[in-house]
Amino acid sequence: MRDLGVGFRYLLKGQRWVARHGRQYGFGLVPGLLTLVLYAAALVALAVWGEDFVGWSTPFADRWPNPWLGLFRGFLTAVLFALGLLLAVLTFTAVTLLIGQPFYENLSEKVDRDVSPDGTAPESGLPLWRELWVSARDSLRILLRALVWAVLLFALGFVPVVGQTVVPVIGFFVTGFFLTEELVAVALQRRDVDLRARLALLRGRRTLVWGFGTPLGLAFLVPFVAVFLMPGAVAGATLLARELLGEEISEGDTADTDRAAEEENTAS
Repeated sequence: MRDLGVGFRYLLKGQRWVARHGRQYGFGLVPGLLTLVLYAAALVALAVWGEDFVGWSTPFADRWPNPWLGLFRGFLTAVLFALGLLLAVLTFTAVTLLIGQPFYENLSEKVDRDVSPDGTAPESGLPLWRELWVSARDSLRILLRALVWAVLLFALGFVPVVGQTVVPVIGFFVTGFFLTEELVAVALQRRDVDLRARLALLRGRRTLVWGFGTPLGLAFLVPFVAVFLMPGAVAGATLLARELLGEEISEGDTADTDRAAEEENTAS
C-alpha cells in the first residue's frame, strides 16, 4: 500500500514542477484548451441532436403508445449522452497528448534533464511524423481496451446494490490505470519502450499507478480541471516513468535549477 502514497506524491511533484516553470506550463495549456473546445462542441451537438438521432434509429417504436414511447426514447437519449461523456473522459488525455505531442515531448525532456544526475534526457531519434503515428496507434489500442472495460462496467451498473457501490469504485481505478498509461507513454516512448512492455511495467506496480492515476482521473471529472492539470500530469508521469524503470531522480539542486531557469526566461 506504500506505493499508493508514492504515486500520489509524483502527481503532486509534477504539478509543483510546472508551477515553478511558468513558460513550460503556459505552452502545456495550449493542447488541452484546443481539445476542450473540440469536445465541448461534440457534447453540445450530442445534447442538441441526440434525441433526433435516437428517434431516427428506433423507427420500430414510432407507433408505441404514450408514455412508453417517450420513456423509451428518453432513456436511450440519456444513455447515449452518458456514453458520450464517458468516452470523452476516457479519450481526453489521448487526444490532448496527440494534439500536443511536440509540446509535451519538450516538457517531458526538460523534466528528465532537471532530475537526471547528469543533466541529460533520453531522445527517441524518430521524426515527428513517426512519433505521431506511434502515439496514435498505441492510443487507439489503449482506447479499445478501455472501451471493453467501459461496456462491461456499464452493464454491471444495472446489478442492484453492486452496480451502485462497487462498480463505480472499480471504474475509477480502471480509468486511473489507463490514464496513467497514456501519460507515461510520453516519457517511455522516448526510451523505446513499446506498448506491451509499458503495460507490463504498469501491471507490475499497480498500486503505484493507482496512486497516481486514480486521483487524477477523479479531478478530471470536474469541468475544465483537466486542461489546467495536464502539464503537471505529464511532468509527474515523467517522474513516474523514471521510478518504474529504476532510474535515479536527483532533487537536491532542483530548486536552484528552477530559479536559474526562471531568471533566464525573464531575461529572454
